[in-house]
Amino acid sequence: MRPGKSTEHFINDVASRLTFGGAIYLGLISTLPFLLIKAMGIPFYFGGVAVLIVVQVALDTMRKIEAQVYMNKYETLNTVGL
Repeated sequence: MRPGKSTEHFINDVASRLTFGGAIYLGLISTLPFLLIKAMGIPFYFGGVAVLIVVQVALDTMRKIEAQVYMNKYETLNTVGL
């Protein structure tokens, strides 16, 4: 894409789709505990925001562990002399 109106239109469309999809996903995740409690009678002790926080913390922890594993691999290669 070249700079100009077509690029602006393309980026606007992509951003709109991502925002809409993300909003739908967040809405479903945040209402899922309510549906589990009210509609199905399943005891669920976390609210929607708590679920979002737990998922984000788990993803962040996984990323940090992966980064540490890769860093150790590079340090090992550095000490070997590769």
